[in-house]
Amino acid sequence: MVKNSNKPICFIADSGKDIRQIYEIACAVAGGEKEFQKKPFLLNYSEAISPLRFPSNVMDKLLFCAEKKIPICLPSGCNAGSGAPVILSGAIALGLAENLVGLVIHQLAGKGSPYLFAPNVSILDMKSTVVSYGCTEWSLTQAALADMRDEIYDIPIWSYAGATDSKIIDAQAGAEGMMSIMTAMLSRCNVIHDVGYIESGHTSSMEMVTMADELVAMSRFFTEGLPVNEESLALNVIERVAKSENNAIFLADPHTFKNFKTAHLLPELMDRSRYDAWEQEGSKDLFTRCTEKTRKILSTHEVEPKSEDVLNKIEQILHQK
Repeated sequence: MVKNSNKPICFIADSGKDIRQIYEIACAVAGGEKEFQKKPFLLNYSEAISPLRFPSNVMDKLLFCAEKKIPICLPSGCNAGSGAPVILSGAIALGLAENLVGLVIHQLAGKGSPYLFAPNVSILDMKSTVVSYGCTEWSLTQAALADMRDEIYDIPIWSYAGATDSKIIDAQAGAEGMMSIMTAMLSRCNVIHDVGYIESGHTSSMEMVTMADELVAMSRFFTEGLPVNEESLALNVIERVAKSENNAIFLADPHTFKNFKTAHLLPELMDRSRYDAWEQEGSKDLFTRCTEKTRKILSTHEVEPKSEDVLNKIEQILHQK
């Protein structure tokens, strides 16, 4: 991941041994332990087991993150109807208890080390016995947890969005992805994961990531609201156009030319063309457009490479016994 991206990384580790090796790699990339701890770019995702079980490997990772100041979240995935009570409030209560156990131990081991509050509370679908990634309930529970963060805990929270139970990128994927993205934004969630998951978290889809990117842009435009100022109200523009003698419209006004790129959301994937134009362009559906954009990104995007010194250090760490 560090070889192919310069973005922050959410990672998992099976054991304390694994996480120690990952930490060595991170320090090599950052330029040393002190530099990494000044600005960590890793977040460990670890899980307890509902109800209220904390295996030794989970606690080993938790204590190591506390000691080394690696940001960590410790959700339990206490899904209503399976690992937790079937009614959502009871499932949230269990998830909170499991997270508080983790938080107390974590802070005793490393006071002030970064910890994300993270009770993931979805549901077990009673018809399929699948833990749902597209259900309304998960959005509802994380909104409730965000309210608790504001009123009680004052800790950043882990949350999810942009995932679906659908097996393909279809209308269900779009509806479920948009539902979770919009509600995560409206709930003011902090770290949002699972974007691009399909098939109830069993599969990752590049096309889903590409579509979700546009859904995020749409949701962000909505949640930012409307600016109200002299420029946006444009009263002088209204007067100018209304009083013109040549039946002018706003399309031709300099105010429109100045602001049209920022006043509206300009989608890349959502097609707004007329039917004949869409047909002439090949009658492409949204999945096809997502595939084309994904392939273009993969073929043209170049990541700034790590130095040879860093790459050599990573190889040395990976070959340690």
